[in-house]
Amino acid sequence: MSAETPTEASSAGLAHPSEAYPLIDFYSLRNVPMPAVESIAGEDVPEPYKRLLVHQRDMTPTLEAFYGESIHLNLIRRRQREDVYFREVVLVLDESLEPVEFGAIKINLALFASQAREWILKEYLPLGTILKRFSVTHTSRPTAFLKIQSDELMNSALGLSGSQWLYGRRNALRDPQERALAEIVEVLPPVQSKD
Repeated sequence: MSAETPTEASSAGLAHPSEAYPLIDFYSLRNVPMPAVESIAGEDVPEPYKRLLVHQRDMTPTLEAFYGESIHLNLIRRRQREDVYFREVVLVLDESLEPVEFGAIKINLALFASQAREWILKEYLPLGTILKRFSVTHTSRPTAFLKIQSDELMNSALGLSGSQWLYGRRNALRDPQERALAEIVEVLPPVQSKD
């Protein structure tokens, strides 16, 4: 992790609010300002975060391979408007119960078959696991890489203390017709390299 502290200026630009969507909506619902978020180039994401974030794969299998454990989710908050389902979650390793991702997702339930939709609404398996289990053809395309100052909510979700920079991405999952299956902001806790 960089020695830079969250209060120091950075050469990266402040992220456009859309780059923090749908996470920014959950902050708005709480009437709490979003913490500082900077948009950075993929090549500027430090290791091991670059290996975990800068790719066009789903995060769940990427994290499972990195940690060597399967993952489930802990729900923080949810809301639904007809077939549009939003949830704020922490991804947690099944055995060690270590939190490995904090984030928010917007899912278009209408684009999923009924069994996959049922599993999404059970709020236990990450979407990446469900996509794999039900062989949902899709693409994963990161649209932004983010450097985010941790706040009380993120620290609580990830078991952290003190303000620090975290790395993440905004990702879009699309079906073969280029319809948006999901929009996601994925934020990782501090990570030790597994080399």
